[in-house]
Amino acid sequence: MKFDIPENIASIVPYPPGKPLEELEREYGISDSIKLASNENSWGPSPKAVAAIGQSLQGLHRYPDGSSFFLTEALAGRLGAGMDEIVLGNGSNEVIEFLVKAFVRTGDEVISSHPSFLMYQKFVQVRGGCNRVIPLKDMRHDLAAITDTVNDKTRLIFLDNPNNPCGTFFSAQELDKFLKGLPESVIVVLDEAYVDFVEAEERIDILSYIRQSEGIPAVVALRTFSKAFGLAGLRVGFGLMHREIANLLHRVRQPFNINLPAQAGALAALSDDAHYNATINKTRSGRLWLQEKVKKIGCIPYPSKTNFFLIDVRGDATTLYESMLHKGVIVRSMAAYGYPNFIRITVGTKSENERFVTALIESLSELNYV
Repeated sequence: MKFDIPENIASIVPYPPGKPLEELEREYGISDSIKLASNENSWGPSPKAVAAIGQSLQGLHRYPDGSSFFLTEALAGRLGAGMDEIVLGNGSNEVIEFLVKAFVRTGDEVISSHPSFLMYQKFVQVRGGCNRVIPLKDMRHDLAAITDTVNDKTRLIFLDNPNNPCGTFFSAQELDKFLKGLPESVIVVLDEAYVDFVEAEERIDILSYIRQSEGIPAVVALRTFSKAFGLAGLRVGFGLMHREIANLLHRVRQPFNINLPAQAGALAALSDDAHYNATINKTRSGRLWLQEKVKKIGCIPYPSKTNFFLIDVRGDATTLYESMLHKGVIVRSMAAYGYPNFIRITVGTKSENERFVTALIESLSELNYV
């Protein structure tokens, strides 16, 4: 077969998701492994969400509500937003795709950082846009360099806050200064996938920026049910934005993009504050415990505002990853992100965290890293 494939499509490298637990166990001949590599919720979904999903299955012969009315209504009430300021997506990454479809034409430029979520760049490449990628500075978004990169072709700026994989976070004061230095013609997208783990008093009042249309660019925030709510397998995310932007995104949104079980599960998860709060509290305490243990072992843990953090293992991270994998503990090597001596670890349950520490001590000793 011979195809005339556009260069922007042919040159795309597919997104490399973390391997499923079952695949890794088959590949390495291991069992009873734990996965602390993909920033998932180690405590699972709310029991209320599981029950609601089960009940929803009786209606699978019907199309879901294309507007996701009840889920949107519940989100609006929880966040103090208008229903017309919310756009739901099949994961927050679909809202990223909506933004690129709506605002980026061939030759337009989009700014993102490296390392950060790879899908920002891939959606732009599919659209025929030009990615301008700014390296992190001291593991934080280099807002000054991003400002200097903006020109009359810039349409979108993507900033994950907190950043993945570094876990760093910029404040409202830093955002104020940044926005005031930009033309009003661009749209600044704050990907807040991990904002639930940030202390409430530190979070940015995103709606105040969305509704403040004079003197600053438009601001869009992205959120997800995959992390704090433990619904990664359902793929539900949403964006908060000015209603005029939301109206445009609905024009490029597929009908029925949030399936019936996903709507039911997410709606029920929103009602279970006890499960949500327990997840946040156990994540924070587990992160502090892990960081102290890692420090005592002789590695260097980095501060984080999320459910994961980086560790300088003082040796080749990929070799350590392989060693720990054979012990049934799956972490993420950061070599592909430009940090060859770092791993990223998701905070797990108490037993998972203890097993991780044991495996780390054994692997570090075997490899003579510390």
